[in-house]
Amino acid sequence: MSPDRQLRVSLVGMAVAALCCFTPALVILFGVLGISAAIGYADYVLLPALTGFALMAVVAWRKRRAACSRPKA
Repeated sequence: MSPDRQLRVSLVGMAVAALCCFTPALVILFGVLGISAAIGYADYVLLPALTGFALMAVVAWRKRRAACSRPKA
């Protein structure tokens, strides 16, 4: 995966995970679907996902920066 695509995917993933972590969107969705009992376990998935996407974004940003600073032949 190219660094640009990896950066875009990680930023979108971070946004979705943050949206689900910090707003009641996931609670409402789970309530509508009838699986609201699983809300108690959502933090066990969402917080590691947010951290993983953040680390992925840092790695992609560093790869992209390194690729841009390389002299072209």
